[in-house]
Order: sequence, then C-alpha cells, then structure tokens
Amino acid sequence: MEEIIVNLHMHTRYSDGSGSHQDIANAALKAGLDAVIVTDHNILVKGFEGYYKNDRRKILVLVGQEIHDQDRDPQKNHLLVFGAQHELATFADDPQLLIRAVKDSGGLSFIAHPNDPSAPVFGETDISWADWSVKDFTGVELWNGFSEFKSVIPTKLHGIFYAFFPELIARGPLSDTLRKWDDLLEENRAVAIGGSDAHALQQHLGPLHRVIFPYEFHFRAINTHIFLPNQLTGDTATDKRMIYDALAAGRCFIGYDLPAPTRGFRFTAQGREADAVMGDEIQAHGGVTLQAHLPSMAEIRLLKNGQVLRSVKNKQALTHITIEPGVYRVEAYRNYLGRRRGWIFSNPIYVR
Repeated sequence: MEEIIVNLHMHTRYSDGSGSHQDIANAALKAGLDAVIVTDHNILVKGFEGYYKNDRRKILVLVGQEIHDQDRDPQKNHLLVFGAQHELATFADDPQLLIRAVKDSGGLSFIAHPNDPSAPVFGETDISWADWSVKDFTGVELWNGFSEFKSVIPTKLHGIFYAFFPELIARGPLSDTLRKWDDLLEENRAVAIGGSDAHALQQHLGPLHRVIFPYEFHFRAINTHIFLPNQLTGDTATDKRMIYDALAAGRCFIGYDLPAPTRGFRFTAQGREADAVMGDEIQAHGGVTLQAHLPSMAEIRLLKNGQVLRSVKNKQALTHITIEPGVYRVEAYRNYLGRRRGWIFSNPIYVR
C-alpha cells in the first residue's frame, strides 16, 4: 500500500481564512505534503481542484466544505463534508438530514472539532458538536489544531506567547474527544482524522502583528496519513476517488509530524485465515497477532475498547496476541520541547 500525507480542514478568503487556494498549494508544496482538502464554511468553491506544481513537486488540492447552521445561536454542529457532488449548506439546520444528504450525494461526513472550547478573552465561543443523536456519519475529527489552541489561552498573554511559539501548543487530542470516539466505537465504525483548521489569521494587538498561524506551519504539524492501494496517478478524478475511498474505509492514522516524521507507521493484524490493516475486521477464532511498528522509538500504547491493554516505552515496535474480540487501536507519545506529546493515533482494527 502507498502512504500519502494529507492536511485537511482549512479555510481561504472565501470564508474566514486569509489566503487563496494558490497560497495553500504553495505552502503545502514547501511542507512536502501530497494533498490538501480545503473546507470553507457553507460554500462549495468550484474551479480550484487539481494538481498544483512547482519546479520539483506537485500537490493535489481537493475542495470540500465545513457546514453549519449560521442562524443557530450559540453556534454548534459543524460538519466536514468531502466528495459531495453539489452544495449542501441548505440542509445545515438539521444535522441528521445533512448527514443523509451527504451520503446520498456520494460524500463523506466527519463531525468537526467535537469538543471545541470557548476562548472568552479573544471572543471565541464554544462551538462543540451538540447533537449526538445523529447516525451514519463517516467519522470524527479526533485532533483539531485550532481547537487545541483555544484550550491553552486563558489570557491574552497566553495567546500572544503561543502566537510566537506555536510549536509549544500541541499535546494531543482533547481527552473528552478521545473518550467520545471510544464510546462511538463500541456501537459503530467511526473513522478518526486529524485536522489543522488552518486560517492563517491576521491578528493585531496594539503595535503587534502576527499571522496565527501560517498555513505552512499547520502543514508540518497535525496531518492525516492515508494508505492507498496504488500510487497517485496525477489524474485528479482518479486520485480524488482513491483518497476518499481510503478515508471511508479508515485506512489512515493521525500523525503529529513536527516532533519527528510519522511516515512509516504501521498497525496490522494477522489471523488464521486473513490479514488486516487499519479499518479492517478480522476474526478472533484461532488467535490474532496485532503488530504496531513506528518509524522511530517512542512510548507505544495498545488500547482495547478504549482501555490501555499494553504499554511500552522507548520502543519502535509492539506485538500482542489475542483471542478476544474488541476494538484495538494504537497511540504513540514522545517528548518534544520539554513535554510528553501525542505523536501517532491509529484508526482501529476490529477483532470480531
């Protein structure tokens, strides 16, 4: 399988970002990404999908949406939509109806920033997901870079500090979001993705001016690594379909690529009659060998049904044999800039 690195959930001047699609493509090329998915608020911006090139590389720019009911007060229930064939913001006032419309149009739906705290000192309200009665969504945005920023700025001084030192922010998905994802996995499949929520916001505070945070910074940090059956072909329609099919199947993991590259992580299972990768189901009968392999040493945790089953430190691999059904996933942590930080969060292998 071919691993590609994708940054998703970002905004341009068509909603509340400061850059253009070309700006995003340029930043993504500098960061070494393979693809980005732009998701402006409540508008499907057409005419920008395709490959963008510089002298050495090319990047695939895809366009989705982040849809929410603009009349709702307070704001809640933001949904990331990928691959839908037409504009769907007219369904925003009913989250379940919107999810069904996305599915009917052949698209994927991910609950955006399920837990998104307020930041009163900067006028940012809590925009968490509220309607958990919904069904049939593809998955959740497990780690959102901008939501995490809001969680660490109780004062304006904190905001100024992190604006100049953004590499100190990321620690991992919010704990409430991790717990909610594990709860969802008890009943249904739910694919986890990591989103940057990049805006490249232009901020002014007296004489101080800062871009919070440049697209390129985001593109070097929280990414979604996706496994494709074949290499990207260079044809937009073909590659778009491959990427969305792999996302729908859960063949991906979240990597925080700033401390160290996460490319090369693998989580697999071998059973009596079949093998499995992230997103797959495998039969427990006869025993299953679960294997996690990291590109460099870190703390590795194997979880079953949301509970830590095995944990090792300063290792590059973990192996576990089981005959017990469950939802198994992997987390990896490493020290960076004086703090233990989340590094890798896999999607599950379902042992049935």
